[in-house]
Amino acid sequence: MTAADIRSGPARRLADALKRAAVEIGAPADFDPQVERPADPSHGDLASNVALVLSGRLGKAPRDLATAIADRLNLDSTGVSDLSVAGPGFLNFRLSDQVLRDGLRSVLESGPDWGRSDADQALRYNVEFVSANPTGPLHVAHGRGAAIGDATASLLQWTGHEVTREFYVNDAGRQIELLGESIEARRREQKGLPSSMPQGGYQGEYVREISSRLVEELGESALEALPDEERVRLFSERAARILRDEQASDLAAFGIRMDRWFEESSLFSTGDVEGLLSRMMESGRAYRADGAVWLRTTDLGDEKDRVLVKSDGSHTYFVSDIAYHLDKAARGFERAIDVWGADHHGHVPRMQAALTSLGLAEDFLEVLLIQLVTVMRGGEEVRMSKRAGQFVTLRDLFNETGTDVARYFFLMRRAEVPMTFDLDLALDTSDANPVYKVQYAHARMCSVFTRGQVDPETLSPSDADLKQLDPGTERRVLLSVLRFPERVRAAAEARAPYQVCNYLEDLAGAVNSWYHEGNLDPTRRLLAEGPSRPVRLALARAVQLTLSSGLRLLGLTAPERLEREDD
Repeated sequence: MTAADIRSGPARRLADALKRAAVEIGAPADFDPQVERPADPSHGDLASNVALVLSGRLGKAPRDLATAIADRLNLDSTGVSDLSVAGPGFLNFRLSDQVLRDGLRSVLESGPDWGRSDADQALRYNVEFVSANPTGPLHVAHGRGAAIGDATASLLQWTGHEVTREFYVNDAGRQIELLGESIEARRREQKGLPSSMPQGGYQGEYVREISSRLVEELGESALEALPDEERVRLFSERAARILRDEQASDLAAFGIRMDRWFEESSLFSTGDVEGLLSRMMESGRAYRADGAVWLRTTDLGDEKDRVLVKSDGSHTYFVSDIAYHLDKAARGFERAIDVWGADHHGHVPRMQAALTSLGLAEDFLEVLLIQLVTVMRGGEEVRMSKRAGQFVTLRDLFNETGTDVARYFFLMRRAEVPMTFDLDLALDTSDANPVYKVQYAHARMCSVFTRGQVDPETLSPSDADLKQLDPGTERRVLLSVLRFPERVRAAAEARAPYQVCNYLEDLAGAVNSWYHEGNLDPTRRLLAEGPSRPVRLALARAVQLTLSSGLRLLGLTAPERLEREDD
């Protein structure tokens, strides 16, 4: 069996074989049988209800179908040593020792690369996330988008794709003007001059901080000498740069570094937006009415046409968004994945339709929508940050919880559902906290090697007798380890980092149970002398590599030592 076979996973290979057998007895060509772990490990390593699913479609008894499928399976190609038909028609499978041995060898030989795989068709992806306006600090919803965007990019890289992480800086438009006007209002307020905050202006303490900083840097007399409009424009430009640098600093402290920061303003300075408008007007996709320029989005299935240029001559974000994504395609990206807030859900279909109408592939743009985050402490919502004034900042959150905890909590739930960030659980350092549960399992494996004075890199599966594996806990742990590449690929295809979290927690639970069995029976300790020691140490190394890979994939650390009160 090849390394590619091992990386594809026993369950995937078995599902493929079941599909071939099912099609032979009349199943449709697109039938996709499911293979899962049985609830009772004594039933086998893997199980499938394929016959029960097909029974209604084919009009035959499920047990007869299960027998017919079993007769057509080539067990040698699947790595299955034993097959049985159980109950009303379940198929139960036990993997051969050779598959487990080959799998263990693959883990140990792969080392830190365990879990990585090649893509059937490697693509160039642009993953754009966070992309907050440079008008204030990053808040916790930005943090959720940052963690999910970064982990999604890593999943694509781990499965063989080329990825660029990108931040789209919205440094053009009314929000930037409002920032300058807000700073001017604070400057006048600090001087004791009449002032009023513009409607929709920025209220946080950070606006006062920037106002004081710019007055100190530029000089009060020099600022007073400028015309009001020029002074506000200068404030807008300088403040946006300050806040963009602050956002970059916050992201770096959060473990995220962008490959590129793309400024919206560059689309105007290079003429990309005006060129796009000219193209759309010439082709008839855009038209003038009521002093504005409109895109015929009703032709694309939208409920009404959308404005590209307002009657006052200002551009909407729609036109710059279209130009920006055309630029991505021009840079050679074959797919673009954007991480947006859930309030942009209505913008998704018209953006995709507009890009398709301009010649891009229908699957060029994919959007992940991120729901809001509510931070709770003691059962009550934490409503605001003193500095931000209106929301909890990302930096305040991860300074309190730690970066690993904050990132993991953002990742462990589906992006499309609202999230409650429980600070009480986040600050719990026991393994009731899911991130510590995983990290403790990794640290325990490292402690085994330290206490036993074993160099884990020298461990070889050839020294391990798999017959010495306990058929219960230890076999389940190994089978769980071997599922890792398959789970990574599934999470990458679904753009769902939370699936990796679920996998790591399940593995950590099995590992921690295995480790604690030695507390009840000294002969079951991982370092206990005897014929089981070599295979247990090899398994411990496989677990350590898997947990380390999974944590790194999510952008977390894999500590070799953690202190707990009960330790």
